[in-house]
Amino acid sequence: MTVIRLIAKEFFGMFVDDGNLALLALVLVAAITAAVKLLALPPLLGGVLLLVGCLAVLLHSVRRAASQSRR
Repeated sequence: MTVIRLIAKEFFGMFVDDGNLALLALVLVAAITAAVKLLALPPLLGGVLLLVGCLAVLLHSVRRAASQSRR
């Protein structure tokens, strides 16, 4: 059983290195999707918000990782 758990952990780690980054990206995509579908936000504006939001989430993750590596 521990071998299966280890394999699953390594497989998950290949795709998700930073759990906070993945969670924020999923929340961002869900929020913008809801805004486009439910609030009739223009898709082009949704795409721009998605781009800016993903860049902001990535910048936040890089800054957090850089501050942790200095310690």
